[in-house]
Amino acid sequence: MRKVQSLVIGAGPAGLAATIEIAKGGGEVVLIDENAKPGGQLFKQIHKFFGSKEHRAGIRGYDIGTQLLAETTSSGAEVLLDSPVYGVYPHNEGIMVSYLHREQEKALLAEKVILASGGMENTLSFPGSTLPGIMGAGCAQTMINVNRVLPGKKVIMVGSGNVGLIVSYQLMQAGADVLALIEGAPSIGGYGVHAGKIRRAGTPIKVSHTIKRALGENQVEAVEIVQVDDKFRPLAGTEEIIAADTVCIAVGLSPLTELAWLCGCEFTYIPLLGGHVPIHNENMETSVPGIYVAGDIAGVEEASTAMEEGRLAGIAVAQALGLYPPEEAVPLKEEVWNRLNTLRTGPFGQKRFDAKVELLQAAKGGN
Repeated sequence: MRKVQSLVIGAGPAGLAATIEIAKGGGEVVLIDENAKPGGQLFKQIHKFFGSKEHRAGIRGYDIGTQLLAETTSSGAEVLLDSPVYGVYPHNEGIMVSYLHREQEKALLAEKVILASGGMENTLSFPGSTLPGIMGAGCAQTMINVNRVLPGKKVIMVGSGNVGLIVSYQLMQAGADVLALIEGAPSIGGYGVHAGKIRRAGTPIKVSHTIKRALGENQVEAVEIVQVDDKFRPLAGTEEIIAADTVCIAVGLSPLTELAWLCGCEFTYIPLLGGHVPIHNENMETSVPGIYVAGDIAGVEEASTAMEEGRLAGIAVAQALGLYPPEEAVPLKEEVWNRLNTLRTGPFGQKRFDAKVELLQAAKGGN
């Protein structure tokens, strides 16, 4: 079995950033991903990022992905694609990672492992929810921005977080007619600037509404929506049927945590971060020594946050491997934490900041 210094699982924003940081410190790092192409969600994000210059504000997601890939390639890191990981096991000589590559079972033994497996879309269950034409908003975004395929012409979007708002506008840009965006809560969940684009384009945003059922024989032909009260109970007599061929579901993400469960990491449940998340300390290290997390697996936030957490985990791994002395590592980590804290400000960010503080307290036993 081949031995390596460090292994990063997941070649999305967090994984790429972590890989770059380990390589910067002079470490041997292998980046592994189940997909044929690296980059994760970045390459379907055609919108410009918010924030400051250091968070790459004003740059489109796919351009940020291109930059990260170029840095990864020039760093000398080894990248294994088409290689799904199916096991992560603490071993007396390190951490064993089992994966498939070209239909062959293989394994690596790493001193340190960073799990950057990302998140998965949540879904909704309602009558007709299995009809063709009903999909996650991320699926629709992949179809239009990566594969250049329009998922449908008449779309209903369910969920008004940033994903629902952004993908609605991108569907319009791709030529679809977004007939309505519905939201169960009494107010939108995403940024007003994104909602403004939707409204200016003529798409109504119906808050305190949910989807009651989808209608159709072999595919979606219409949806029935209904108004809900403050306890999310349907209000009789408020039903409305809208002819549509596509329903996109944008009701949040959950961390992809299977590998963390498998290797014995301790978890805590924080709904604001997507549900069950691995407990980790300020270095992104979990309760299992040598296993770190970064990005959506550590709590669902934004791509900018995922990249910063990847950098933090990468620097911490480099320090743990002896590549950085403390006097060099500490200032580098402080810089990342300052950027993370900046991202977690404002009406939306403060709640995530509080949730992350809760995670750090869990890592310290609640003290």
